Amino acid sequence: MKRELIIEWKRTGGEAGSALPAVLAEIRMLLEMEGVSVRVVETVLPPGSAAALLFNGVPVEDLLEGVEVIPPSCGSCDSCDAGAECRAIRYNGEDYDMIPPDLIGRAAVKALEME
Repeated sequence: MKRELIIEWKRTGGEAGSALPAVLAEIRMLLEMEGVSVRVVETVLPPGSAAALLFNGVPVEDLLEGVEVIPPSCGSCDSCDAGAECRAIRYNGEDYDMIPPDLIGRAAVKALEME
């Protein structure tokens, strides 16, 4: 198992109020208790860019089987008016405009298992 995890949150400026920082802080705390060094890098993207969450450079949809990127259900944020390129995911038949915390945790563990 790798002993380091780099989580990169690529976000547009309007997403700063998200609950994601709290989820990432909890994951960091749990993994550091297991001896894993965790670094969270926040990258603010220019307007119109698609947000992403990467674990050691790999997006969630490439780490977890059954996760696919889909067009979002508009109206969940105010980015559409700004011309943003949005993403949502589908997992087990459910659509999510934001990645659920349990999938974030699973993706972190999977990234650590990869060589």
